Amino acid sequence: MSPANPPPARLDIISDAICPWCYIGKRQIEAALALYAQQHPGAERPRLTWRPFQLNPQLPAEGMSREQYVVQKFGVARSKDIYARVAAVGAEYGIAFAFDRIARQPNTVAAHSLIALAGATAPPASGLQDRVKEAFLHAYFLDGVDLTRTENLVEIATAAGLDRAQVEQCLADPQSRRAVEQEEQRARAIGVEGVPYFIFNGKLAVSGAQGPDALLDAMRQAETAEA
Repeated sequence: MSPANPPPARLDIISDAICPWCYIGKRQIEAALALYAQQHPGAERPRLTWRPFQLNPQLPAEGMSREQYVVQKFGVARSKDIYARVAAVGAEYGIAFAFDRIARQPNTVAAHSLIALAGATAPPASGLQDRVKEAFLHAYFLDGVDLTRTENLVEIATAAGLDRAQVEQCLADPQSRRAVEQEEQRARAIGVEGVPYFIFNGKLAVSGAQGPDALLDAMRQAETAEA
């Protein structure tokens, strides 16, 4: 590949593990990366890192009833319209959202600590962190798994490829959770208010689930800026 046309060196994605638009955004960036690979055969893929964000940082560790949460946040009638729209967009990207299976709205610090552990355990090229992120999204939105239960967190993370002993140690370590909270505070400090939030090469940011074409265009802009 020509030195004048380098791939984006770094792609940081700030998102939550229980954000439906973040799941859609994940599919959109995957599609954008696939398009990029088609247009640049043999080019090195960006180093993708998943960063934490909590939509509901105020929730206790035990979470709360999903039904109660939805009613308080959206109201019954409005929530039906919102989730119908999300489900329709998700279907376009092969995500069969099963909102009716979700019984518990969790605090996601513990899940984020395991996603961060995956990022620290293996390099981005291994895909480990991406698999762990995907596993949590799938478990929550498709299977309705309760992410407030430690045994569920352990099962999801180990099935995705993390070592069980490391997972259990991470969940028992208060510093792992503090690290997540500190990183989230840094995200809010730079102006992140909604997710997904994509940062290309630490310079160009795209907020929201914008679609593969918009994300591909951002990659190209980041290349130009880098060059």
